[in-house]
Amino acid sequence: MKKIAKFEKVSIEQFKEGMADFSQYSEAEVVKMYEDIIKPARATVASAGYDFHTPFAFTLKPGETIKIPTGIRCRMDEDYALFLFPRSGLGFKFRLQLNNTVGVVDSDYYGANNEGHIFVKITNDSNEGKVVDLKAGEAFAQGIFLQYGITEDDEADGIRTGGFGSTTK
Repeated sequence: MKKIAKFEKVSIEQFKEGMADFSQYSEAEVVKMYEDIIKPARATVASAGYDFHTPFAFTLKPGETIKIPTGIRCRMDEDYALFLFPRSGLGFKFRLQLNNTVGVVDSDYYGANNEGHIFVKITNDSNEGKVVDLKAGEAFAQGIFLQYGITEDDEADGIRTGGFGSTTK
Protein backbone atom coordinates (compact mmCIF):
# COMPACT_ATOMS: atom_id res chain seq x y z
CA MET A 1 0.00 0.00 0.00
CA LYS A 2 1.32 3.44 -0.96
CA LYS A 3 2.15 5.69 2.00
CA ILE A 4 0.86 9.20 1.31
CA ALA A 5 0.67 11.01 4.65
CA LYS A 6 2.06 11.47 8.13
CA PHE A 7 0.33 12.69 11.30
CA GLU A 8 2.26 15.02 13.61
CA LYS A 9 1.54 17.02 16.72
CA VAL A 10 1.23 20.77 16.36
CA SER A 11 3.56 22.82 18.56
CA ILE A 12 2.72 23.23 22.24
CA GLU A 13 2.09 26.94 21.57
CA GLN A 14 -0.46 26.15 18.87
CA PHE A 15 -2.17 23.58 21.10
CA LYS A 16 -2.39 26.12 23.94
CA GLU A 17 -3.94 28.60 21.51
CA GLY A 18 -6.44 25.95 20.41
CA MET A 19 -7.35 25.31 24.05
CA ALA A 20 -8.04 29.01 24.77
CA ASP A 21 -11.82 28.40 24.95
CA PHE A 22 -11.31 25.87 27.76
CA SER A 23 -10.36 28.19 30.62
CA GLN A 24 -11.29 25.56 33.21
CA TYR A 25 -7.93 23.87 32.55
CA SER A 26 -4.71 25.18 34.08
CA GLU A 27 -1.63 25.65 31.95
CA ALA A 28 -0.09 22.57 33.59
CA GLU A 29 -3.18 20.51 32.68
CA VAL A 30 -3.01 21.71 29.07
CA VAL A 31 0.69 20.81 28.87
CA LYS A 32 -0.11 17.33 30.24
CA MET A 33 -2.89 16.94 27.64
CA TYR A 34 -0.40 17.90 24.95
CA GLU A 35 2.13 15.36 26.16
CA ASP A 36 -0.57 12.66 26.15
CA ILE A 37 -1.92 13.37 22.64
CA ILE A 38 -2.42 10.15 20.72
CA LYS A 39 -1.62 10.35 17.03
CA PRO A 40 -4.40 9.00 14.80
CA ALA A 41 -4.04 5.30 14.01
CA ARG A 42 -6.00 2.50 12.40
CA ALA A 43 -7.41 -0.17 14.71
CA THR A 44 -6.90 -3.07 12.27
CA VAL A 45 -4.91 -3.76 9.10
CA ALA A 46 -8.10 -3.50 7.03
CA SER A 47 -9.45 -0.32 8.66
CA ALA A 48 -9.89 2.59 6.26
CA GLY A 49 -10.21 5.17 9.04
CA TYR A 50 -7.58 6.62 11.34
CA ASP A 51 -9.08 7.17 14.78
CA PHE A 52 -8.79 10.67 16.28
CA HIS A 53 -8.70 10.78 20.08
CA THR A 54 -9.99 13.54 22.33
CA PRO A 55 -7.24 15.17 24.43
CA PHE A 56 -9.68 15.76 27.33
CA ALA A 57 -12.82 14.24 28.80
CA PHE A 58 -16.15 15.78 27.90
CA THR A 59 -19.89 15.21 28.23
CA LEU A 60 -22.38 16.29 25.58
CA LYS A 61 -26.07 16.37 26.38
CA PRO A 62 -28.56 16.27 23.48
CA GLY A 63 -28.25 19.43 21.41
CA GLU A 64 -24.85 20.42 22.84
CA THR A 65 -21.82 21.18 20.67
CA ILE A 66 -18.08 21.18 21.31
CA LYS A 67 -15.08 22.20 19.18
CA ILE A 68 -12.17 19.89 19.95
CA PRO A 69 -8.59 20.97 19.25
CA THR A 70 -6.99 17.61 18.42
CA GLY A 71 -3.37 18.80 18.63
CA ILE A 72 -2.81 17.02 15.32
CA ARG A 73 -1.81 18.17 11.85
CA CYS A 74 -1.24 16.07 8.75
CA ARG A 75 1.29 16.27 5.95
CA MET A 76 -0.04 14.49 2.86
CA ASP A 77 0.63 14.15 -0.83
CA GLU A 78 -0.74 17.02 -2.90
CA ASP A 79 -3.45 14.99 -4.66
CA TYR A 80 -5.01 13.68 -1.42
CA ALA A 81 -7.36 15.10 1.18
CA LEU A 82 -8.27 13.83 4.63
CA PHE A 83 -12.01 13.40 5.20
CA LEU A 84 -13.26 13.40 8.79
CA PHE A 85 -16.33 11.58 10.06
CA PRO A 86 -17.69 10.70 13.50
CA ARG A 87 -16.76 7.18 14.59
CA SER A 88 -19.46 4.86 13.32
CA GLY A 89 -20.54 3.61 16.75
CA LEU A 90 -20.91 7.11 18.19
CA GLY A 91 -22.93 8.24 15.20
CA PHE A 92 -25.15 5.17 15.39
CA LYS A 93 -25.67 5.18 19.17
CA PHE A 94 -25.87 8.93 19.83
CA ARG A 95 -26.34 10.64 16.45
CA LEU A 96 -23.00 12.31 17.11
CA GLN A 97 -22.44 14.51 14.06
CA LEU A 98 -19.77 16.79 12.70
CA ASN A 99 -21.17 20.29 12.36
CA ASN A 100 -19.91 20.58 8.79
CA THR A 101 -21.28 17.06 8.04
CA VAL A 102 -17.92 15.86 6.68
CA GLY A 103 -14.65 17.57 7.51
CA VAL A 104 -12.29 18.05 4.58
CA VAL A 105 -8.62 18.71 5.33
CA ASP A 106 -6.78 19.82 2.19
CA SER A 107 -3.11 19.00 1.69
CA ASP A 108 -2.12 22.69 1.80
CA TYR A 109 -3.74 23.11 5.23
CA TYR A 110 -0.54 21.64 6.70
CA GLY A 111 1.30 24.89 5.92
CA ALA A 112 -1.40 27.24 7.25
CA ASN A 113 -0.53 29.89 9.81
CA ASN A 114 -2.17 27.75 12.52
CA GLU A 115 0.25 24.90 11.63
CA GLY A 116 -2.63 22.96 10.08
CA HIS A 117 -4.13 22.26 13.51
CA ILE A 118 -7.12 19.97 12.96
CA PHE A 119 -10.21 20.88 14.97
CA VAL A 120 -13.34 18.75 15.04
CA LYS A 121 -16.65 20.40 15.94
CA ILE A 122 -19.31 17.89 16.93
CA THR A 123 -22.90 17.95 18.15
CA ASN A 124 -24.88 15.38 20.07
CA ASP A 125 -27.97 15.32 17.88
CA SER A 126 -29.70 12.61 19.92
CA ASN A 127 -33.45 12.66 19.70
CA GLU A 128 -33.62 9.89 22.31
CA GLY A 129 -32.15 11.89 25.21
CA LYS A 130 -28.81 10.04 25.13
CA VAL A 131 -25.74 11.69 26.65
CA VAL A 132 -22.26 11.27 25.11
CA ASP A 133 -19.61 10.85 27.79
CA LEU A 134 -16.02 10.40 26.59
CA LYS A 135 -12.83 10.08 28.59
CA ALA A 136 -9.53 11.68 27.59
CA GLY A 137 -7.83 9.52 24.97
CA GLU A 138 -11.02 7.95 23.62
CA ALA A 139 -11.54 7.84 19.87
CA PHE A 140 -14.39 10.07 18.70
CA ALA A 141 -13.77 10.73 15.00
CA GLN A 142 -12.08 9.00 12.10
CA GLY A 143 -10.15 10.29 9.13
CA ILE A 144 -10.00 8.64 5.73
CA PHE A 145 -7.58 9.67 2.98
CA LEU A 146 -9.03 10.00 -0.50
CA GLN A 147 -7.23 10.82 -3.69
CA TYR A 148 -8.83 13.42 -5.94
CA GLY A 149 -8.37 14.80 -9.44
CA ILE A 150 -8.86 18.19 -11.03
CA THR A 151 -10.55 19.27 -14.26
CA GLU A 152 -8.60 19.89 -17.47
CA ASP A 153 -9.52 23.58 -17.36
CA ASP A 154 -8.71 24.11 -13.67
CA GLU A 155 -7.10 27.51 -13.11
CA ALA A 156 -6.85 27.66 -9.31
CA ASP A 157 -3.88 29.77 -8.30
CA GLY A 158 -4.68 30.77 -4.71
CA ILE A 159 -2.22 30.03 -1.93
CA ARG A 160 -3.52 29.15 1.55
CA THR A 161 -2.12 31.17 4.41
CA GLY A 162 -4.85 31.02 7.02
CA GLY A 163 -6.51 28.21 8.88
CA PHE A 164 -10.09 26.97 8.82
CA GLY A 165 -12.31 28.88 6.38
CA SER A 166 -9.47 31.06 5.09
CA THR A 167 -9.90 30.19 1.41
CA THR A 168 -13.21 32.10 1.28
CA LYS A 169 -11.82 35.32 2.80
